[in-house]
Amino acid sequence: MNEGNDLSLTIAHIVQRLKGSHLHSQIERQAKECLHQPEIKLESLKEDVRSFLKTSGWERKLQNAVYRELHVQLPLSHPIAPPEHLKEPLAYMRKAQASWEKRVLKSLNSMSSELGVPLARMRPAAEQKEITNKWNEMGTDEPDLSRFRPVYAPKDFLEVLISLQNPNYDSSEAVSSRSHWGLIHSPLNVRDIPQLRRSFSELNLTTGQLGIDDHAHIHPDLFESDYVQIGKKVVEDQDSAAAQQYSRRGCPTGLRADLWALILNSTNQPQDVMHYEQLKAGVIQHDLLVDKLIYKDVKLTASNDDYYFVFEDFLYQVLLCFSRDTAVLEHFKYNSATPPKAYVQGKVDDEECAVVYPPNGVIPFHGFSMYVAPLCYLYNEPSKLYSVFREMYIRFFFRLHSISSSPSGIVSLCLQFERLIQTHLPQLFYHLRQIGAQPLRIAFKWMVRAFSGYLSTDQLLLLWDRILGYDSLEIVAVLAAAVFAFRAENLMEVTSLASAEAVLADLSTLKVIPLIQIFLFATAI
Repeated sequence: MNEGNDLSLTIAHIVQRLKGSHLHSQIERQAKECLHQPEIKLESLKEDVRSFLKTSGWERKLQNAVYRELHVQLPLSHPIAPPEHLKEPLAYMRKAQASWEKRVLKSLNSMSSELGVPLARMRPAAEQKEITNKWNEMGTDEPDLSRFRPVYAPKDFLEVLISLQNPNYDSSEAVSSRSHWGLIHSPLNVRDIPQLRRSFSELNLTTGQLGIDDHAHIHPDLFESDYVQIGKKVVEDQDSAAAQQYSRRGCPTGLRADLWALILNSTNQPQDVMHYEQLKAGVIQHDLLVDKLIYKDVKLTASNDDYYFVFEDFLYQVLLCFSRDTAVLEHFKYNSATPPKAYVQGKVDDEECAVVYPPNGVIPFHGFSMYVAPLCYLYNEPSKLYSVFREMYIRFFFRLHSISSSPSGIVSLCLQFERLIQTHLPQLFYHLRQIGAQPLRIAFKWMVRAFSGYLSTDQLLLLWDRILGYDSLEIVAVLAAAVFAFRAENLMEVTSLASAEAVLADLSTLKVIPLIQIFLFATAI
């Protein structure tokens, strides 16, 4: 397909998506109302209305909405390509994802039947009243969760990724034996350091960075003061594209919440607050089995974390509402995963009685709550926190627990991590492999949670600034490799997996941006 056709298809797709939106009806209403104003002339009606929408800020809102659609819309493909190709072009990836989903759903169903707990039930009036009263202090509730277990943990998912094989690929044809060193054998295209340098050019050693140049011993006039002023101007202009570009060099602490919401076009309008309240009502009315999994996960992870335990109530509120949000189903158009289905009691295998379960199509796993926890530092209003998290999830986080060939997908990140270490630290990779401490077995848990719960919060937020700024999770794989490079000397001394894990157990003292810069821009190629 030629470029002109691609562009017109993209425009048509975005127009179609925005037509039914709340923004569309708001702009329409404003355009009608402005007709009564004296400066709108009949002979130049079109230009005058356009000019009015521009000066009143509606044009910018429309630009931001279009910019968001460009980031979440399906990649263009051949017009007659089947819909599953839009989700994931490689058949063996689709097959592996479908098989993994069956396994996860089977685990959930067996838990339900073993424990005698229904997948969903209507709460009695007394229980509804109790949960309404406790809504802001759910952390004080101590239900007995000893019988419940996470449906799966990251290490179970890693085993599935290790077993991935492309049936059309003869591994003996590989250019070198290096590709047999690692655990991931999917032949995907991942970027090497020269390509990464071009992609992440704003992170080079000569460009000012938050996370380095705002350090206490550097005078703020040299970088920080001017940079913060530019940030304030970006927020004032309400331009999503400018905010994204700005975020590549880090967001100042006082502006980060506004900049992230702007990049994600998360506006927290009255209708968003109402949507959140409707989800809350859904939580109060119905009890789901996945609620127990959410409770269990928060208790096992965030509640035991020095940085996040104070946000326990927020985490329950956001995650319980998230599980009921059918708007999340929209992202399955470009996610290789398919939402799981359950059957109305007694109607098993009757497709007409199949419903998506949970309603958002996402079964939480061990560590899922850590996607929300860092955002609690930025937003203290539940509806705002919720809308930013949901947007982060449908843009980025879903890729960390679904099998796909996307460059930001977890398979590509694992392969990229292994390639970077094999290429630039071959002795270390070989040594760890020989002692049974494959680097990916240690780094996988960091990557699947985008380092949440492993770095100190200020450093994690600096990393997530760059994920948003570059609209890519590749930086996560780069940081994982950079951590191994930083601790390489100690790792060369270890003799077992346990001792290698001990060397890398505490990442809370690491400074993210210097590590990434040194690995990308000060490593000899």
